[in-house]
Amino acid sequence: SPLAAAPAAEPRDAGAARCRVPGSGGAGTGRGGCGADMALSLGEGGGGSRLRRQLESGGFAAGEYVKQLSQQSDGDRDLQEHRQRIQALSEETAQSLKRNVYQNYRQFIETAREISYLESEMYQLSHILTEQKGIMEAVTQALLLQADRDDPALGARRAAAADPFLPLSAKDAAANEEGRQRTLTTLLEKVEGCRDLLPESPGKYLVYNGDLVEYDADHMAQIQRVHAFLMNDCLLVATALPNRRGAYRYDALYPLDGLAVVNVKDNPPMKDMFKLLMFPESRIFQAENAKIKKEWLEVLEETKRNRALSEKRRLEQEALPRPAPTPPESTNPFDEDEDEEEEDEPSAEEEVVDLSLEWIQELPEDLDVCIAQRDFEGAVDLLDKLNEYLADKPVSQPVKELRAKVDERVRQLTDVLVFELSPDRSLRGGPRATRRAVSQLIRLGQSTKACELFLKNRAAAVQTAIRQLRIEGATLLYIHKLCHVFFTSLLETAREFETDFAGNNGCYSAFVVWARSSMRMFVDAFSKQVFDSKESLSTAAECVKVAKEHCKQLSEIGLDLTFIIHALLVKDIKGALQSYKDIIIEATKHRNSEEMWRKMNLMTPEALGKLREEMRSCGVGNFDQYTGDDCWVNLSYTVVAFTKQTMAFLEEALKLYFPELHMVLLESLVEIILVAVQHVDYSLRCEQDPEKKAFIRQNASFLYETVLPVVEKRFEEGVGKPAKQLQDLRNASRLMRVNPESTTSVV
Repeated sequence: SPLAAAPAAEPRDAGAARCRVPGSGGAGTGRGGCGADMALSLGEGGGGSRLRRQLESGGFAAGEYVKQLSQQSDGDRDLQEHRQRIQALSEETAQSLKRNVYQNYRQFIETAREISYLESEMYQLSHILTEQKGIMEAVTQALLLQADRDDPALGARRAAAADPFLPLSAKDAAANEEGRQRTLTTLLEKVEGCRDLLPESPGKYLVYNGDLVEYDADHMAQIQRVHAFLMNDCLLVATALPNRRGAYRYDALYPLDGLAVVNVKDNPPMKDMFKLLMFPESRIFQAENAKIKKEWLEVLEETKRNRALSEKRRLEQEALPRPAPTPPESTNPFDEDEDEEEEDEPSAEEEVVDLSLEWIQELPEDLDVCIAQRDFEGAVDLLDKLNEYLADKPVSQPVKELRAKVDERVRQLTDVLVFELSPDRSLRGGPRATRRAVSQLIRLGQSTKACELFLKNRAAAVQTAIRQLRIEGATLLYIHKLCHVFFTSLLETAREFETDFAGNNGCYSAFVVWARSSMRMFVDAFSKQVFDSKESLSTAAECVKVAKEHCKQLSEIGLDLTFIIHALLVKDIKGALQSYKDIIIEATKHRNSEEMWRKMNLMTPEALGKLREEMRSCGVGNFDQYTGDDCWVNLSYTVVAFTKQTMAFLEEALKLYFPELHMVLLESLVEIILVAVQHVDYSLRCEQDPEKKAFIRQNASFLYETVLPVVEKRFEEGVGKPAKQLQDLRNASRLMRVNPESTTSVV
């Protein structure tokens, strides 16, 4: 088959070949035409050049080429070589294609990322432009209202010119209002479940309604058909009932104060769409055609604007001082004196809270902007400013309404901050990445929630870091990495916690509880790698030593968790000591069963010197008195091996020691020593040969006078107090008496 490949890059060496395809009427449409541009790099010398020229020819036909090649070849070997040459060209072309695909894929990812950034910026820009448009229209309306107040006649003429159907009398206005109410009531009777949510009020009326189709905001898939009712203060969305034409079921109700409308650019087949933003969610709807979409956008903006203006007028009217009602004239002559006294005392009700300030009027919208732009500090600063302004003011009805609006924004801001601290968010950046959200939650009076979310976030981060650790072949290397990751994270978390919650002493108990649970997670990973894998006692001792050293680093910040790691590890360490004790006892019993009571011959001075060093490292300083001429040692191999194994067990166990392990370690030592001394006692009683009996006494003397004192001394140095059980073993001339007539060992 002919080689066909997509273009990779311009060939740079002389051996590069390019297969060019002619136009649609050329050889590319003939029999076996070359089919695609191909850049090949050949290193075959003259044969490669000829093959390249053949592939470059415009009239290249694969069938003719193979037929001619078969006629000219001497045999199967030539065809195999030619096939290998073409296969090499094919493989190199495939590699070139892979490189190009990978390069294009990376460029696609970078382009998609840039498009995402651009989309976010365009959305913010659209939101800002919409806000600016609303501000400009509000300013224009305010100027017109001011002009109407200054010149009522001019205002009436302007209103008449703007709306030729404006009611001309109070009777007509009442009839118009009643008609709007009747229309709203009639339409809402068709919606199930909205009667209790929309209480009848004299000022509520229907502005616009129509059918829409809702789409998924992420995948742009059609969800359902809905009917939207736009009132002068809210937007009601209802879903169509499948079996009842013209009937709907309540779906959602959105106040216009927290609703934003965004035009969605047409992208066929997705067109005639607009988006409604209700923090923290958004919904996309499709109108029937472009005209209806335009009407929805215009009427939504106009209704929002009118709602804002009417709310502003209401607040201004409530802020104006109201004249006190004139009391009826009294004929009581004593009332005059009482009235004079009451005039001298100022009434608290006369104090009116001025809510007409510009920054107070714009506070809810400013909070929405700060939340949308993730300016959490600015939002909290505005809330602090409002609380400071209203601190000494009476709680009137306008203040309560303003508080209700602000509290809704506070809930939205709290939800955003809580989401920032959730473990689902990115855990990169360490504890400092959470400082911004935590500090703002504390300023909002949510210190308990901030503490809980901060610790949950850090627990997830620590757990993720431990899971991402690569399990190495060497256990000690993995434990070093595990301890470094865990205790470094714990130390950084503690320092950040101390910084963020410096003034909240009540939160420190929560941190201690969290540290204990985190330590339990660490110990689970530690034990699974060290104790469950049946590592040697020396390896386990080194690992526990590393963990203790890292744990002591926490004392820099006044946190001591050593007792916690001891309590969590005590069960596993007890199991390791018991297991290693059983191994030593079994090995000692096996050596005892093969004991011949002969002196050791180490054969070479080097071996004897090595044994001296080993005994000296075990604490046996007088070992030279048990060495003989040449390379002989006047001790049994069993006793020497027992001494080295017992001292090694004691050294490793002392590395693991803490008070909870005292009795376990002491009982293990006593059991191990009893196995050896029982065997010596039994052999000394049963042996009949005088020479062997003397040799056994010499080994017994070594055990009682040298080994046991060394064990007792080393145990006291490591533990800090003497052990009575070891003293009793050393002071007894014979540790266990057996039946003199028995010839069976009791061990």
